[in-house]
Amino acid sequence: MELNEIIANDGLCECGKIHDSLLKKAVICEKAIDSIPDLVKEESAKSVFMLADLNTYACAGEKVESVLTSAGITVKKYVFPTTDVIEPDEKAVGSAIMHYVDCDMVIGVGSGVINDIGKIVASVSKKTYMIVGTAPSMDGYASATSSMARDGLKVSLPSKCPDIVVGDLDVLCNAPMDMIRAGVGDMLAKYVSICEWRIATLLCGEYWCDKVANMVRTALNEVVTLAPKLMQRDKQAVKAVMDGMVLSGIAANYAGISRPVSGLEHYFSHVWDMRGLDKGTKVFLHGIQCGSATAEVAKLYEYLKTIVPDKQKALDFVNAFDVEKYNAEMFEFVGTGANAMAEQEKKEGKYDKQKHAVRLEKIIENWTKIIKIMDEETPSYANIIDILKTIGAPINATELGKDNEEIAKTLTFSKDIRDKYVASRILWDLGITNEAIRDLYNV
Repeated sequence: MELNEIIANDGLCECGKIHDSLLKKAVICEKAIDSIPDLVKEESAKSVFMLADLNTYACAGEKVESVLTSAGITVKKYVFPTTDVIEPDEKAVGSAIMHYVDCDMVIGVGSGVINDIGKIVASVSKKTYMIVGTAPSMDGYASATSSMARDGLKVSLPSKCPDIVVGDLDVLCNAPMDMIRAGVGDMLAKYVSICEWRIATLLCGEYWCDKVANMVRTALNEVVTLAPKLMQRDKQAVKAVMDGMVLSGIAANYAGISRPVSGLEHYFSHVWDMRGLDKGTKVFLHGIQCGSATAEVAKLYEYLKTIVPDKQKALDFVNAFDVEKYNAEMFEFVGTGANAMAEQEKKEGKYDKQKHAVRLEKIIENWTKIIKIMDEETPSYANIIDILKTIGAPINATELGKDNEEIAKTLTFSKDIRDKYVASRILWDLGITNEAIRDLYNV
């Protein structure tokens, strides 16, 4: 189904929710930039504030400005004066807002960071927002949140969903290949997100929607099928990735949660991002990290399938668990962002022994079903690697320069990123975290 057909079918679902994509329109095709003046006029806008950086202005922003001014639409702009990666933090948001000029509409020209900042500017100014995508690199195009670094912790801040998403295939196909690979990596993450959503529904009674899950599965299958054509920058394949990026945002909006589009693999990426902020370790594009982390999670699932839950072992592990020692190790590894992770745990209480005992009973009771879900939703570790090899992407965390100790600690602390039940929490609940990192990473 085309994106605009999905948008047109917003409404009451069999799951009981009223689904709202929050989008008005998605235009992803050749020469899409030429349609922007008409899209702006449809919103009764006569002036726009455009946000870009030096890279995105050169590849698309200059043309966007030209077609708008030629159509008699006033353009005021702020172009971040850098070709380097912009850190999505308080400084970047403040800079954009301080340069904001009152207008009828905000237009972002870029991908992840520009879009996230643009959504905040549009939210604060209460203006209609359009994002002109320059790369099919991440799944936040149609989301109502902004992925930001706040006080050193990666957080998803409520912002504004774009009203219109524009993707010009002539621009998207010429994006840096790593950004196209990142889009595939972010789509591969959906194998894990759908799997863990089903498991959380089984164990924790979370909300579930077949329609949303099937939307994501369909988009994912399309991307994987066309992946071999991406190295030739095939327009059909690139469109499939961009469609998947936009549809992922719609899926999250429909569900009202991030479950359909992110899971443990995103938490690996968040940990690496926080270490990069605090310790200066190398950080890669989010989707590149997610793709490699998806392989690591597939390896973990294969390990879990060999486990026979031992109730007494789990209870003994939890009784001996030293939260203060654990937090000290987390602070040392993650950095200052770990403070917020520890504060979150005080509210969440996942280490509470009584809560653990209840979860453990459910895990043991449903273990066969959990393994069946993993079998049904996720390809093997080898299959994930094959897909990543096809597009020339790093195939696992080792190829991102992570040694076994760093990967093991990332897995250990990943469960503390968000209040979301993911596979690393299953390890802790079963009391086998230490065994798993020993067996998987010889740590």
